[in-house]
Amino acid sequence: MKDTRRITEGALMTGIYLLLLLVIIFIPGIIGAILMFVLPVPFIYYSYRHGFKAGILVFIVSTLVSIIFGLAFSLPTTLLAGVGGLFVGGSMHKKRSSYETLAMGSVGFIIGFVAVYFISQTFFGVNWADQINEMIEQSISMSEKMLSDIGGSGDAEERLEQFREQLSTLPDLIPSMFAIAGILFAFISQWASYKLINRVEKKDLHFPAFRDFKLPTSLLWYYFFSFMLQYFIEQDQGVLYLAAINVNAITGLLILLQGFSFIFFYAHKKKLSKAIPILSIVITLFIPTILMYFVRILGIIDIGFSLRNRVKEKE
Repeated sequence: MKDTRRITEGALMTGIYLLLLLVIIFIPGIIGAILMFVLPVPFIYYSYRHGFKAGILVFIVSTLVSIIFGLAFSLPTTLLAGVGGLFVGGSMHKKRSSYETLAMGSVGFIIGFVAVYFISQTFFGVNWADQINEMIEQSISMSEKMLSDIGGSGDAEERLEQFREQLSTLPDLIPSMFAIAGILFAFISQWASYKLINRVEKKDLHFPAFRDFKLPTSLLWYYFFSFMLQYFIEQDQGVLYLAAINVNAITGLLILLQGFSFIFFYAHKKKLSKAIPILSIVITLFIPTILMYFVRILGIIDIGFSLRNRVKEKE
């Protein structure tokens, strides 16, 4: 009876996954982009119910069916959704905490992105670095044309050239992009799975409040070491340079999240309006040049000097 139910649920989850995949393929745009984050949910739900090993079988069946479809988009998408979904669902099956599950899911999705990267390069001849450079050049060319049409000054052209130099490092940050995208996919798909499981099984799965988000002090050492390393390594020094800029980008983003978390914590402790910390994120995104550095410094102080403990002591 138990095996029959497992097989039935496996067939159902495979069917739901394929239906979502078809919708994404034939209805691109905003709907397709949103559903990409929901695509791992069938794998997550089945792995959560029956474990990692059982989830692998559903993943294999879904991959084979994707190959039968013969669509270039379906195989790499199934690899990404399947591997990431298995890691999230398997961790939930073992009753890991929300953030432990998020960490495992992030690893799974990063592995999925790396697999997609190698497949697209090896079998489809897609060079991601060349594609990024091409998009940069197109954007710069459009900006130059607009400047030319409105009679842009030499100062504006100089700024445009500086902008080009800044964007030229983007291909080197592909590993960071994978890591950030992996965390984002893991978070959204895990959150969506929590909503599904809570509704179907009357559970109360949820992430802890963002104000309680706390990173280990050791992260600061990775951040500062990679930050300093960038000043002593030339761009043509290969792997060491790539490691430095990517570690710095990822740790810098995590520290930024810590800074926002402190703002949420402070607003909660001082009984301020919930709109204030949300507004701080929105304003920071609109004026990133100055405010992101400020929020990051806030995150560094919070991690290194237990800033929120000092706020508690003053109460």
